[in-house]
Amino acid sequence: MISIKDIAKKAGVSISTVSYALNGNPKVTEETSARILKIANELNYVPNAAARTLKTRVSKIIGVYLTDFSGAFYGELLQGMKEVLNQSGYDLIVCSGSYSHQWLPQRMIDGAIVLDHSFSSEELMQLADRGHKLVVMDRELNHPNVNQVLLDNKAGASLAVEYLIDKGHRKLYVVTGPQGSYDSKQRLQAIKQTVGRSSDVVCTQIEGKFDKDSGELAAKQIIREYTEPAAVFCLNDEMAIGLYNTLVKADFRIGEQIHIIGFDNIELTEYTQPRLATIDYSKRKWGALASEQLIKLIAGETVEHERVYVTLVAGESVGDV
Repeated sequence: MISIKDIAKKAGVSISTVSYALNGNPKVTEETSARILKIANELNYVPNAAARTLKTRVSKIIGVYLTDFSGAFYGELLQGMKEVLNQSGYDLIVCSGSYSHQWLPQRMIDGAIVLDHSFSSEELMQLADRGHKLVVMDRELNHPNVNQVLLDNKAGASLAVEYLIDKGHRKLYVVTGPQGSYDSKQRLQAIKQTVGRSSDVVCTQIEGKFDKDSGELAAKQIIREYTEPAAVFCLNDEMAIGLYNTLVKADFRIGEQIHIIGFDNIELTEYTQPRLATIDYSKRKWGALASEQLIKLIAGETVEHERVYVTLVAGESVGDV
């Protein structure tokens, strides 16, 4: 790899002069700077970003930690993050896995947005204690260097269950997310509270993983147990779509025999017939807000925790009993 030492040798100047020229410092005359830049271009010189970051302690890169990248959920969320970060001069990289956890202490990124239940809270608090700036979207952490931008999971889950009960449904299934998921736990708490207010409602819990396969497996269990119409609340739309498709293939009538509501209002829900009922919120806005809060934290500004609100999207996938 070509270094500034190689450029300095060919140009017959000092290393510091080359450094000044490459960084546009006015200490170097225009003529000398032009000659150095021409030589750098001829040698195919590429700046060492890691070395520059170590020197300036600023990378202008933000890391976004996600559990995985599958499904339709993440596109809008990441787009919202990217738009805000780019406007402020930051680039975005998407991270997954324990190795990338070292990028904060190594100063490869300037801050992190976390939506990854495999990234432990203990590790995040240690990073915050060392001065690193974080925004969490999937847990509650109290620290001056951590800001929370959380979805109103409890309100969304309450809306969904109340909608089913108001439609006359008393036999309910709930397909959950992974055991470690903050969103799933919050939604389950609200479901139990809402169901607990109706003594005649029976609710069966099926463990899922927030993916289409989980919905398909849940559908098979519901088919085996089917004796009368039932309503199903899938805690995200990916599982709801998997459940929906499997039931249709088994000749069940959605909105008549099995009634389904999801959570997230992903684009695909608009094209199901009958239309899938779901819980809506702006994923783009959620991502944008997380980026805005992190930029403020990095700048040393005081920030308050934020909450993203949700609404019910009624659909023909839930009928009256």
